[in-house]
Amino acid sequence: MLILLSPAKNMSFDPVDRALETTSPVLIDQTRILSKTTRGLTQAKLRAMMGINADLAKLNYERFQAFKADEPGVKPAAFAFNGEVYRGLDAASLSDDDLAYAQDHLRLLSGMYGALRPLDAIHPYRLEMGRKLHTRRGENLYDFWGKHIAKHLNEINETDADEDTPVILNLASNEYFKSVDKKTLKGRVITATFKEEKDGQLRALMVYAKKARGMMARWAVQNRITNAADLVKFDGGGYRFEADGSADGNLLFTRPQPETLAQKKARAA
Repeated sequence: MLILLSPAKNMSFDPVDRALETTSPVLIDQTRILSKTTRGLTQAKLRAMMGINADLAKLNYERFQAFKADEPGVKPAAFAFNGEVYRGLDAASLSDDDLAYAQDHLRLLSGMYGALRPLDAIHPYRLEMGRKLHTRRGENLYDFWGKHIAKHLNEINETDADEDTPVILNLASNEYFKSVDKKTLKGRVITATFKEEKDGQLRALMVYAKKARGMMARWAVQNRITNAADLVKFDGGGYRFEADGSADGNLLFTRPQPETLAQKKARAA
């Protein structure tokens, strides 16, 4: 089974307080080509393309100018991304054995790198997959990556423990999973959805759903999940499998909506 996650916009390049043997991104040849395009983006273009302010445009312009695909990255991807997904994954607390397993069974989709292993060392960047960016291959990053990501996933994915076909556990957002060419991808895709229940209604709240995706990826790694049928056993963060809202290829997990910090304070007052 292969697990897919989205990256995060926010990144932290503080030193890792742990000795780690890093690796080089597998699609670095494609990143090298892409970096020639991103290096030519002006601050004004970045501001318009990404919908960011002048300070962020300057920061990302400087990052793209300094980006050198041929030089080793400065921090492992799973430790550099700093969003809700990665709070759920909490790579820093995974054991060495867990990280070794994740290297073979977890991929982090990326606009700049295509697909990353958790210990692939990367440079600072910001490039969301859904942004329009003209290259010789087309008008956006989906055109640029084409079949490359799916071909890579096909090369490494193993068959399900009880089936003759590979299984992909999709915990990525729609924006990023769209970068995996479906006609090229081999295997069965299972997508997990997370919803909160309040007043009898189910709602998808992204701040919770993102963290849940990371938690499920962590659970699958720590428990060495190889059988698709075992995915329904996930219960991290209080979530439970909901058979009524699930269908083949789509698994629904729900839980009571947690109280906000303000609600907790009001209740305690």
